[in-house]
Amino acid sequence: MRLLITGGAGFIGSTLVRMALAAGHEVVVLDALTYAGKRENLPDGVPFRQGRVQDPQSFLNVMAFVCQDGRPFDGVLHLAAESHVDRSIEDGDAFVNTNVLGTQVLLQALHRVAWRGRFVYVSTDEVYGALKPGEPAWTEDAPFKPTSPYAASKASAEHFAMSHHRTYGTDVVITRGSNTYGPRQHVEKLIPLMVLRALADDPLPVYGDGLQQRDWLHVDDHARGILAALEHGRAGQAYNLGGEGERVNLDVVKALLGHLDRPESLISFVTDRLGHDRRYLMDCTRAREELGWESEVAFDEGFKYTVLQLAGVLA
Repeated sequence: MRLLITGGAGFIGSTLVRMALAAGHEVVVLDALTYAGKRENLPDGVPFRQGRVQDPQSFLNVMAFVCQDGRPFDGVLHLAAESHVDRSIEDGDAFVNTNVLGTQVLLQALHRVAWRGRFVYVSTDEVYGALKPGEPAWTEDAPFKPTSPYAASKASAEHFAMSHHRTYGTDVVITRGSNTYGPRQHVEKLIPLMVLRALADDPLPVYGDGLQQRDWLHVDDHARGILAALEHGRAGQAYNLGGEGERVNLDVVKALLGHLDRPESLISFVTDRLGHDRRYLMDCTRAREELGWESEVAFDEGFKYTVLQLAGVLA
Protein backbone atom coordinates (compact mmCIF):
# COMPACT_ATOMS: atom_id res chain seq x y z
CA MET A 1 0.00 0.00 0.00
CA ARG A 2 0.93 3.63 -0.40
CA LEU A 3 0.80 5.24 3.05
CA LEU A 4 0.96 8.74 4.47
CA ILE A 5 2.26 8.75 8.05
CA THR A 6 1.79 12.02 9.91
CA GLY A 7 4.19 12.54 12.78
CA GLY A 8 6.45 9.95 11.18
CA ALA A 9 9.64 11.58 12.46
CA GLY A 10 8.60 11.10 16.08
CA PHE A 11 9.11 8.23 18.48
CA ILE A 12 6.30 5.85 17.56
CA GLY A 13 6.00 7.27 14.05
CA SER A 14 9.59 6.53 13.05
CA THR A 15 9.25 2.94 14.28
CA LEU A 16 6.03 2.61 12.28
CA VAL A 17 7.77 3.98 9.17
CA ARG A 18 10.49 1.35 9.43
CA MET A 19 8.00 -1.44 10.01
CA ALA A 20 5.78 -0.37 7.12
CA LEU A 21 8.75 -0.25 4.77
CA ALA A 22 9.89 -3.69 5.92
CA ALA A 23 6.39 -4.99 5.16
CA GLY A 24 6.70 -3.75 1.57
CA HIS A 25 4.55 -0.63 1.84
CA GLU A 26 5.42 2.68 0.20
CA VAL A 27 5.64 5.49 2.76
CA VAL A 28 5.51 9.28 2.66
CA VAL A 29 6.04 11.24 5.91
CA LEU A 30 4.46 14.55 6.92
CA ASP A 31 5.95 16.01 10.11
CA ALA A 32 6.28 19.50 11.58
CA LEU A 33 9.68 18.65 13.13
CA THR A 34 8.85 20.23 16.46
CA TYR A 35 11.01 19.45 19.51
CA ALA A 36 9.99 15.76 19.60
CA GLY A 37 10.33 14.99 15.88
CA LYS A 38 13.71 14.63 14.23
CA ARG A 39 14.58 14.12 10.59
CA GLU A 40 17.40 11.79 11.61
CA ASN A 41 14.85 9.42 13.16
CA LEU A 42 13.84 8.41 9.63
CA PRO A 43 15.62 5.98 7.32
CA ASP A 44 17.45 7.53 4.39
CA GLY A 45 15.45 7.98 1.24
CA VAL A 46 11.96 8.15 2.75
CA PRO A 47 9.92 10.84 0.94
CA PHE A 48 9.43 13.62 3.47
CA ARG A 49 7.49 16.87 3.60
CA GLN A 50 7.67 19.27 6.52
CA GLY A 51 4.38 20.82 7.58
CA ARG A 52 1.72 21.03 10.26
CA VAL A 53 -1.44 18.97 10.04
CA GLN A 54 -3.52 21.96 11.15
CA ASP A 55 -2.44 23.73 7.93
CA PRO A 56 -4.60 22.29 5.12
CA GLN A 57 -2.11 23.45 2.52
CA SER A 58 0.56 21.18 4.02
CA PHE A 59 -1.58 18.13 3.34
CA LEU A 60 -2.68 19.31 -0.11
CA ASN A 61 0.98 19.84 -1.05
CA VAL A 62 1.72 16.27 -0.02
CA MET A 63 -1.25 14.99 -2.01
CA ALA A 64 -0.08 16.88 -5.09
CA PHE A 65 3.42 15.48 -4.66
CA VAL A 66 2.23 11.91 -4.26
CA CYS A 67 -0.50 11.84 -6.87
CA GLN A 68 1.68 12.90 -9.78
CA ASP A 69 1.38 9.32 -11.04
CA GLY A 70 -2.38 9.34 -10.51
CA ARG A 71 -2.29 6.94 -7.57
CA PRO A 72 -3.46 8.32 -4.21
CA PHE A 73 -2.72 7.07 -0.73
CA ASP A 74 -4.30 3.78 0.29
CA GLY A 75 -4.01 4.70 3.95
CA VAL A 76 -3.35 7.68 6.22
CA LEU A 77 -1.85 6.80 9.61
CA HIS A 78 -2.33 9.86 11.79
CA LEU A 79 0.18 10.06 14.64
CA ALA A 80 1.06 13.77 14.58
CA ALA A 81 0.29 15.09 18.06
CA GLU A 82 1.43 16.95 21.12
CA SER A 83 1.80 14.12 23.61
CA HIS A 84 3.40 15.16 26.90
CA VAL A 85 0.89 15.38 29.76
CA ASP A 86 2.98 17.78 31.85
CA ARG A 87 3.17 20.25 28.96
CA SER A 88 -0.60 20.07 28.49
CA ILE A 89 -1.17 20.94 32.15
CA GLU A 90 1.09 23.99 31.84
CA ASP A 91 -0.51 25.17 28.56
CA GLY A 92 -3.23 23.23 26.76
CA ASP A 93 -3.57 25.52 23.74
CA ALA A 94 -1.01 23.69 21.60
CA PHE A 95 -2.78 20.40 22.31
CA VAL A 96 -6.11 21.73 21.10
CA ASN A 97 -4.46 23.27 18.06
CA THR A 98 -2.49 20.20 16.94
CA ASN A 99 -4.46 17.28 18.31
CA VAL A 100 -8.03 18.48 17.81
CA LEU A 101 -7.92 21.13 15.08
CA GLY A 102 -5.14 19.30 13.22
CA THR A 103 -7.16 16.08 13.09
CA GLN A 104 -10.32 17.87 11.89
CA VAL A 105 -8.40 19.84 9.23
CA LEU A 106 -6.77 16.66 7.94
CA LEU A 107 -10.07 14.76 7.82
CA GLN A 108 -11.82 17.67 6.10
CA ALA A 109 -9.06 17.92 3.50
CA LEU A 110 -9.41 14.20 2.78
CA HIS A 111 -13.16 14.60 2.42
CA ARG A 112 -12.81 17.52 0.02
CA VAL A 113 -10.63 15.51 -2.35
CA ALA A 114 -13.10 12.59 -2.13
CA TRP A 115 -10.42 10.28 -0.78
CA ARG A 116 -11.49 6.66 -0.28
CA GLY A 117 -8.64 5.06 1.65
CA ARG A 118 -8.42 4.01 5.31
CA PHE A 119 -7.76 6.59 8.03
CA VAL A 120 -6.13 5.20 11.18
CA TYR A 121 -6.22 7.54 14.15
CA VAL A 122 -3.61 6.68 16.80
CA SER A 123 -5.01 7.54 20.23
CA THR A 124 -4.19 6.65 23.84
CA ASP A 125 -5.48 4.73 26.84
CA GLU A 126 -5.62 8.05 28.70
CA VAL A 127 -8.97 8.88 27.08
CA TYR A 128 -10.56 6.49 29.59
CA GLY A 129 -9.38 8.45 32.64
CA ALA A 130 -8.22 6.41 35.64
CA LEU A 131 -9.01 3.01 37.12
CA LYS A 132 -9.45 2.47 40.82
CA PRO A 133 -7.63 -0.44 42.52
CA GLY A 134 -9.40 -3.69 41.73
CA GLU A 135 -11.47 -2.31 38.84
CA PRO A 136 -11.45 -4.46 35.69
CA ALA A 137 -9.45 -3.40 32.64
CA TRP A 138 -11.14 -1.09 30.15
CA THR A 139 -12.77 -2.52 27.07
CA GLU A 140 -13.22 -0.31 24.01
CA ASP A 141 -16.78 0.41 25.13
CA ALA A 142 -15.73 2.02 28.42
CA PRO A 143 -16.85 5.67 28.75
CA PHE A 144 -14.38 8.48 28.15
CA LYS A 145 -13.33 10.33 31.33
CA PRO A 146 -10.14 12.16 30.33
CA THR A 147 -8.28 13.89 33.14
CA SER A 148 -5.52 15.97 31.53
CA PRO A 149 -5.85 18.48 28.68
CA TYR A 150 -3.74 16.05 26.63
CA ALA A 151 -6.18 13.19 27.20
CA ALA A 152 -9.14 15.48 26.53
CA SER A 153 -7.63 16.58 23.22
CA LYS A 154 -7.12 12.97 22.11
CA ALA A 155 -10.68 12.03 23.12
CA SER A 156 -12.02 15.02 21.21
CA ALA A 157 -10.00 14.10 18.12
CA GLU A 158 -11.42 10.59 18.28
CA HIS A 159 -14.93 12.05 18.24
CA PHE A 160 -14.10 14.14 15.17
CA ALA A 161 -12.69 11.09 13.40
CA MET A 162 -15.75 9.00 14.17
CA SER A 163 -18.06 11.85 13.12
CA HIS A 164 -16.45 11.72 9.67
CA HIS A 165 -17.05 7.98 9.56
CA ARG A 166 -20.72 8.36 10.50
CA THR A 167 -21.44 11.45 8.39
CA TYR A 168 -19.33 10.97 5.28
CA GLY A 169 -18.63 7.25 5.36
CA THR A 170 -14.87 7.77 5.83
CA ASP A 171 -13.13 4.47 6.58
CA VAL A 172 -11.88 5.27 10.08
CA VAL A 173 -10.18 2.88 12.51
CA ILE A 174 -8.86 3.97 15.92
CA THR A 175 -6.10 2.46 18.04
CA ARG A 176 -5.60 3.23 21.73
CA GLY A 177 -2.09 2.42 22.89
CA SER A 178 -0.84 2.12 26.45
CA ASN A 179 2.38 3.65 27.82
CA THR A 180 4.95 3.07 25.10
CA TYR A 181 8.71 2.74 25.52
CA GLY A 182 11.69 1.94 23.31
CA PRO A 183 14.39 3.59 21.16
CA ARG A 184 14.24 7.20 19.91
CA GLN A 185 11.86 8.34 22.66
CA HIS A 186 12.17 12.00 23.67
CA VAL A 187 14.01 12.57 26.95
CA GLU A 188 11.02 14.24 28.63
CA LYS A 189 9.33 10.82 29.00
CA LEU A 190 9.78 8.73 32.15
CA ILE A 191 12.29 6.05 31.08
CA PRO A 192 14.73 8.18 29.02
CA LEU A 193 14.50 11.01 31.57
CA MET A 194 15.36 8.71 34.45
CA VAL A 195 18.21 7.10 32.49
CA LEU A 196 19.68 10.51 31.67
CA ARG A 197 19.50 11.69 35.27
CA ALA A 198 20.84 8.42 36.68
CA LEU A 199 23.85 8.54 34.37
CA ALA A 200 24.61 12.02 35.70
CA ASP A 201 24.02 10.88 39.30
CA ASP A 202 21.29 13.51 39.57
CA PRO A 203 18.13 13.02 41.67
CA LEU A 204 15.38 11.06 39.95
CA PRO A 205 12.09 12.95 40.52
CA VAL A 206 9.18 10.60 41.30
CA TYR A 207 5.70 12.09 41.55
CA GLY A 208 3.84 11.67 44.84
CA ASP A 209 4.32 8.25 46.42
CA GLY A 210 5.31 6.69 43.08
CA LEU A 211 2.62 4.03 43.32
CA GLN A 212 0.82 4.95 40.11
CA GLN A 213 0.34 1.92 37.86
CA ARG A 214 0.86 1.85 34.11
CA ASP A 215 0.71 -0.83 31.44
CA TRP A 216 3.89 -0.72 29.33
CA LEU A 217 3.93 -1.49 25.61
CA HIS A 218 7.10 -1.81 23.54
CA VAL A 219 7.16 0.53 20.56
CA ASP A 220 7.63 -2.39 18.13
CA ASP A 221 4.44 -4.00 19.43
CA HIS A 222 2.63 -0.68 19.20
CA ALA A 223 3.68 -0.20 15.58
CA ARG A 224 2.64 -3.75 14.71
CA GLY A 225 -0.76 -3.06 16.24
CA ILE A 226 -1.26 0.07 14.14
CA LEU A 227 -0.41 -1.85 10.95
CA ALA A 228 -2.72 -4.68 12.01
CA ALA A 229 -5.53 -2.14 12.43
CA LEU A 230 -4.77 -0.73 8.99
CA GLU A 231 -4.86 -4.15 7.36
CA HIS A 232 -7.51 -6.01 9.36
CA GLY A 233 -9.54 -3.54 11.42
CA ARG A 234 -13.25 -2.92 10.94
CA ALA A 235 -14.31 0.56 9.82
CA GLY A 236 -15.77 2.54 12.69
CA GLN A 237 -14.08 0.38 15.31
CA ALA A 238 -11.53 1.14 18.04
CA TYR A 239 -8.86 -1.29 19.26
CA ASN A 240 -7.02 -1.33 22.58
CA LEU A 241 -3.29 -2.05 22.25
CA GLY A 242 -1.87 -2.89 25.67
CA GLY A 243 1.38 -4.53 26.65
CA GLU A 244 0.19 -6.72 29.53
CA GLY A 245 3.10 -5.22 31.43
CA GLU A 246 1.37 -3.47 34.32
CA ARG A 247 3.93 -2.05 36.70
CA VAL A 248 4.10 0.45 39.58
CA ASN A 249 6.08 3.55 38.56
CA LEU A 250 8.34 3.36 41.61
CA ASP A 251 9.22 -0.26 40.80
CA VAL A 252 10.08 0.74 37.23
CA VAL A 253 12.44 3.45 38.50
CA LYS A 254 14.08 1.07 41.00
CA ALA A 255 14.59 -1.57 38.29
CA LEU A 256 16.11 1.07 36.03
CA LEU A 257 18.61 2.04 38.72
CA GLY A 258 19.47 -1.62 39.19
CA HIS A 259 20.22 -2.07 35.48
CA LEU A 260 22.49 1.00 35.58
CA ASP A 261 24.15 0.00 38.86
CA ARG A 262 23.02 3.21 40.56
CA PRO A 263 21.75 3.48 44.18
CA GLU A 264 18.06 3.87 45.02
CA SER A 265 19.08 6.83 47.17
CA LEU A 266 18.96 8.87 43.94
CA ILE A 267 15.17 8.66 44.04
CA SER A 268 13.62 11.99 45.07
CA PHE A 269 9.88 12.16 45.78
CA VAL A 270 8.36 15.40 44.49
CA THR A 271 4.93 17.03 44.65
CA ASP A 272 2.46 14.97 42.67
CA ARG A 273 1.32 16.16 39.25
CA LEU A 274 -2.07 17.86 39.07
CA GLY A 275 -4.82 15.39 38.26
CA HIS A 276 -2.38 12.49 38.18
CA ASP A 277 -4.25 9.32 37.11
CA ARG A 278 -3.61 6.44 39.49
CA ARG A 279 -3.95 3.42 37.23
CA TYR A 280 -4.38 2.45 33.56
CA LEU A 281 -5.11 -1.04 32.20
CA MET A 282 -6.86 -2.12 28.98
CA ASP A 283 -8.52 -5.33 27.85
CA CYS A 284 -7.07 -6.21 24.43
CA THR A 285 -9.39 -9.11 23.57
CA ARG A 286 -10.83 -7.34 20.52
CA ALA A 287 -7.37 -6.73 19.03
CA ARG A 288 -6.43 -10.38 19.53
CA GLU A 289 -9.65 -11.72 18.03
CA GLU A 290 -10.14 -9.28 15.13
CA LEU A 291 -6.62 -8.14 14.28
CA GLY A 292 -4.68 -11.24 15.22
CA TRP A 293 -2.47 -8.95 17.32
CA GLU A 294 -1.01 -9.26 20.78
CA SER A 295 2.09 -7.87 22.43
CA GLU A 296 5.19 -9.98 21.94
CA VAL A 297 7.93 -8.14 23.84
CA ALA A 298 7.85 -9.08 27.52
CA PHE A 299 8.27 -5.96 29.62
CA ASP A 300 11.20 -7.09 31.77
CA GLU A 301 13.22 -8.07 28.72
CA GLY A 302 12.27 -5.08 26.57
CA PHE A 303 12.72 -2.66 29.44
CA LYS A 304 16.22 -3.85 30.32
CA TYR A 305 17.32 -3.72 26.69
CA THR A 306 15.85 -0.22 26.32
CA VAL A 307 17.54 1.10 29.45
CA LEU A 308 20.95 -0.26 28.47
CA GLN A 309 20.52 0.96 24.91
CA LEU A 310 19.57 4.43 26.11
CA ALA A 311 22.52 4.44 28.50
CA GLY A 312 24.83 3.76 25.56
CA VAL A 313 23.27 6.56 23.52
CA LEU A 314 23.04 9.14 26.29
CA ALA A 315 26.32 8.45 28.08
